[in-house]
Amino acid sequence: MQDQRFSELRLAGIGRTFGAQAALRDLSLTIRGGEFIALLGPSGCGKSTALNCLAGLLPLTTGSIWLDDRRIDGLPPERRGFGMVFQNYALFPHMTVRDNIAFGLKMRKVPKSELLRRVDDVMRLVRLEDHAGKLPPQLSGGQQQRVAIARAIVYEPPVVLMDEPLSNLDAQLRLAMRTEIRRLHQTLHLTTIYVTHDQVEALSMADRLVVLREGIVQQVGTPDEVYGDPANRYVAGFMGYRNMLELDVARVTGTEAVVTGQGVRFTGRAFGQLETTRAVAAIRPEDIVVEAAGPNQVQVIAEVVEYHGHEMLVEARLPGGDPLFFRTEKRLAPGDATTVSVPTDRVLVYPADTPAALVEEVA
Repeated sequence: MQDQRFSELRLAGIGRTFGAQAALRDLSLTIRGGEFIALLGPSGCGKSTALNCLAGLLPLTTGSIWLDDRRIDGLPPERRGFGMVFQNYALFPHMTVRDNIAFGLKMRKVPKSELLRRVDDVMRLVRLEDHAGKLPPQLSGGQQQRVAIARAIVYEPPVVLMDEPLSNLDAQLRLAMRTEIRRLHQTLHLTTIYVTHDQVEALSMADRLVVLREGIVQQVGTPDEVYGDPANRYVAGFMGYRNMLELDVARVTGTEAVVTGQGVRFTGRAFGQLETTRAVAAIRPEDIVVEAAGPNQVQVIAEVVEYHGHEMLVEARLPGGDPLFFRTEKRLAPGDATTVSVPTDRVLVYPADTPAALVEEVA
């Protein structure tokens, strides 16, 4: 269905400044035709600014945007031809589902027979055939978002831009729509750029993730790369490495680091330049093994235990007093002592020279 007449979309050092403050700095990225890219980060990190610059809703302060060998950052939004799905749906409340979807085609003066065919095709794709004559207020949130997506893809755009499209839906609808968007992407091979602050959403949908902080790219990689090998302490914290233990560097040998303190001695993988005497060991709660022999063993005391169905989330205390969070299927109660261990490849050791504000931001 999609217009495949381009092979890559290239962002060459794009930036956007508001007054004296840079909201986006030097974003360079090549997106292949048919790729699904997630721009990921907390509020204010620059991801929506990047999307609006791509759409033409904000002018660039620096850099350029290219569709193959054609520079497009000087074009107005309507001449770029990108589809856009907004957080608030932005549907016309007085128009039926069919008329909302057909609106862009009418503005482009598509012949009526072609218009009807395309609208029928896309309504089948998003499973709205039975709702064609309804008005948006008569639809559920998930159905309204389907209309917004259908309207964005019906005119076969080269790129679809999605700005946190699921944030107004409840948890169950978010899960269903996540699957729906991924299905549409795989069916139509849509080149999609998707803005989200939700790590699970990004990991489950995207081919590649772009993690941003304060307008600066922190890491670009596949879900496996960003999840398993965060480039720095900030990305680790944002991607779920909740345990951030500041310890002393005992030894660094190649990519292996040994850190000590808080009554522990951990061996893990070294990231960055560990030239100082202090480092941070980042560990995911789900990577900690309870009551089983293994490396990096330490005894802890459970303090807070939360029931999460098939598992418990436990906040325990290390011998030195720092908290350690882990998940376990074993039944523990506050005050229980237990031994935990962590595989050496799941302890990531980063330089400890990151400002405290950054750690608070991702906590």
